[in-house]
Amino acid sequence: MGNELRAYSAATEPLIVNCLPLTDEERGEFIEAADGVRQIFVLDPAQRGRMQWPMRLPEGNRDEVTIIFGNPPGDQVADCQNLAWLQTLSAGVDAYLQPGLMPDGALLTSASGAYGQSVSEEMFAMMWALMKDLPAYRDNQNKGLWKPRGTVYSPRGAKALVLGTGDLGSSFARLVKAVGGTTYGIRRHPDKQVDGFDYMAGTDRLDQLLPDMDIVALALPASAATHHIISKERLALMKQNAVLVNAGRGDAVDCLALAETLEAGRILGAGLDVTEPEPLPADHPLWSQPRCLITPHVAGGAHLASNVDKIIEICLDNLRRYRAGQPLRNRVR
Repeated sequence: MGNELRAYSAATEPLIVNCLPLTDEERGEFIEAADGVRQIFVLDPAQRGRMQWPMRLPEGNRDEVTIIFGNPPGDQVADCQNLAWLQTLSAGVDAYLQPGLMPDGALLTSASGAYGQSVSEEMFAMMWALMKDLPAYRDNQNKGLWKPRGTVYSPRGAKALVLGTGDLGSSFARLVKAVGGTTYGIRRHPDKQVDGFDYMAGTDRLDQLLPDMDIVALALPASAATHHIISKERLALMKQNAVLVNAGRGDAVDCLALAETLEAGRILGAGLDVTEPEPLPADHPLWSQPRCLITPHVAGGAHLASNVDKIIEICLDNLRRYRAGQPLRNRVR
């Protein structure tokens, strides 16, 4: 693959568009790794601390672009007729899998592995806050009300079921185990053990396991198989004191059914960093559920500084691998 960059775009001089907010030292590392290939840096280091980075490709010479580090709009990617490789800065790549968006043979890699810490910590924080009834106490604080609310729960001795056992799910499972919980993973190939899990099961055992779980956490990628995997029927299988947490893809949970379940008091609470749809409409019934914690898809991204460092490390390592003809990390296609 070492010569793939030059061979793929023989009609034009290769060009890398880099949408990472790099320091001068980091730019130097990318220039060295590119081994003489032209490189345009879109952002400056001052933009590193922003929650969102602008990722628009330069207006000119898009037909010369052969590598992109970033998540530009799909229509801009489609303009890059000589694109050989897109390295996203996100773990999800759904937006770039549409047929015809990228040229045939173009490679697509993700930043999977960069977000395990930040996403799992938010999932864990939501879980524990709900088990300790903290959202309700904040509501009472806003009312100036000093009033004990009764029973709370602990992850110590709890059973946690995690759907999605990749980087995010495994990181969450390790946190639960660290405070005395028992962890169960659901994956398509349950014979493969994953760090952080005490037990592993296939998706065919989901209905059997749900009624016994204190915590149900989702860290799933988007796919037809995971759409509404937590349905009205499966919500009904959960324990009344169970907590549901979702930080994978919003459509893994039937959010209207979840609102009905919370309204009826059939589960303890839900923590959602992702919803269906996104953004959640202002009139959606989940907004008014006091036992639902909602954050606007912020568990990952650049909100934790170490995420940016990990993203840069993955991108730089993959550029070196690409130029050396070695297999790329996190290859999707």
